[in-house]
Amino acid sequence: MIEILLPVLGFLIGTVASMIGIGGGVFIVSLLTLLYDFSPPHAVGTSLASIVFTSLASTANYSRQKRVYYKTGLVLAATTIPGAFVGAYLTSVIGARQLGLIFGVFLLFVALRMIFEFSLFGSKRSDTKENAQNPLAYSESALFRSRTKLSLGVMLSFFGGISSGLLGIGGGSLLVPIMTFALNIPIHIAVAISMFTMIFTSTSGVIQHHSLGNIRFEYSLLLALGTVFGAQLGAYTSKRISSRNLRRIFGIVLILVGVRMILKFI
Repeated sequence: MIEILLPVLGFLIGTVASMIGIGGGVFIVSLLTLLYDFSPPHAVGTSLASIVFTSLASTANYSRQKRVYYKTGLVLAATTIPGAFVGAYLTSVIGARQLGLIFGVFLLFVALRMIFEFSLFGSKRSDTKENAQNPLAYSESALFRSRTKLSLGVMLSFFGGISSGLLGIGGGSLLVPIMTFALNIPIHIAVAISMFTMIFTSTSGVIQHHSLGNIRFEYSLLLALGTVFGAQLGAYTSKRISSRNLRRIFGIVLILVGVRMILKFI
């Protein structure tokens, strides 16, 4: 009977995930392992299957808002896709306890970066000055004029793909910080691009996880019944939140989930 709660939980997850551009895997993997007693590999595979629906629904809404930069998304997807295949394969090599701990530590690291707004790449924050006042004024052409910056983003997005396939998180938890800090893209735009890129990343991860027998499709579909509607609300809400607050929400949510996962597997 507890499965009946999945569409409701999916709606809540889809709302928050779409709002901050992370797909929802950080919540779904935790939910399935902690409440439904899934093994981490099965939780990861099932999570990715539901994220396909979430990313499609979010992208449709963000596209109407003209916040999806398709060219940037496709360039990043070119490396996140092979990364997702590698990450999915690694779930068959890394033990359940190690995978759970990697997941938790990874989330804490990303959360601290977003909350305290520091960068490992030496870039200025993307949401200052005119971008803070109107993030939609950001020009995609500025990114493609800097080959060094674009090359760095492409290289780092490969690891975003690995995190997707390995941790079942769609890749947004790493892609959003990569775009905001390394590529200097305003977070409102980065969130939308992340959801678009996630369509390709999560689909490639699902293909690999299906071959490994890691997906419980009945759970994925029940979650998707809620996430596709929650994604619409999240995309609408996102544009009404300031860049700084959006980053802080992103970080706080990841800290809560990361600490819970570490405590479970330690």
